[in-house]
Amino acid sequence: MKFFIDTANVDAIRKAHERGMVDGVTTNPSLVAKEGRDFRKIVDEIASFVEGPISLEVISEDAEGMIKEARDLNSWIDNAAIKIPMTWDGMKAVKQLSDEGIKTNVTLVFSPNQAILAAKAGATFVSPFIGRLDDVGQIGMEIIEAIVQIYANYGFDTEVLVASIRHPIHVYEAALIGADIATIPPSVLEKMVNHPLTDAGIKRFLEDWEKVKKLKT
Repeated sequence: MKFFIDTANVDAIRKAHERGMVDGVTTNPSLVAKEGRDFRKIVDEIASFVEGPISLEVISEDAEGMIKEARDLNSWIDNAAIKIPMTWDGMKAVKQLSDEGIKTNVTLVFSPNQAILAAKAGATFVSPFIGRLDDVGQIGMEIIEAIVQIYANYGFDTEVLVASIRHPIHVYEAALIGADIATIPPSVLEKMVNHPLTDAGIKRFLEDWEKVKKLKT
C-alpha cells in the first residue's frame, strides 16, 4: 500500500518523508487555507523533495473552467495530479484531461457507482471519503471493499485512494481490503507507530541494560 500525506504543511510532509512514509501528497483548498501562505510557493516546496504524485485541486464548477485550471496547475510541477470533483462536468473534464495525459484524482466520492463513473472517464485516482460516510451513519469501509472488487472485476486502471481517514484502524482496514493508497493526515500517521507493549518492552530492555552495566563495574 502507498501512503500519501494529507496536508499542505511542508514541515509535516518533510518529517514523514524523512521517515520513508511519503509516496505522494494530497492537498485541498481547506488544507492550504490553514497554512496562510501562497499556494504556489507551498507546491514548489513540496515538489522539491517529493517525487510521487502531488494532488492539486481545481475550484471551478464547470468543465471548461476545470480543464483550464487543471492545465495551469499541471504546468507548475512535473508530478501533479489534478483533483476534480465528482460531477458530470467533472467527468467531462477528467475525460479531456486523461486524453491529454494529465493525471487526475476524482474527489468527493461517496458511492461505488460514482467510482465506476470516475474509472470509465479515465481517472488516475479515485478518492472515496470514508470518514465522512462514517459521520452520517454509513460504514465507509464497505464502499472501499466494493470499489476494489468492482475494479478487479473489470480491470480498471484507476487506483483506489482511501480519503478522509480519521484514525489508524482506517489505514489497517484499507490495507486489509487491498486499497492501492491511503491518504493519511500527519496526526494519524504519528499514532500508527504507537503500542503500549512496544513502550513497555523498550523500558524493560533499558532497565535490564542498566543492570548489565552495573555488573561490569
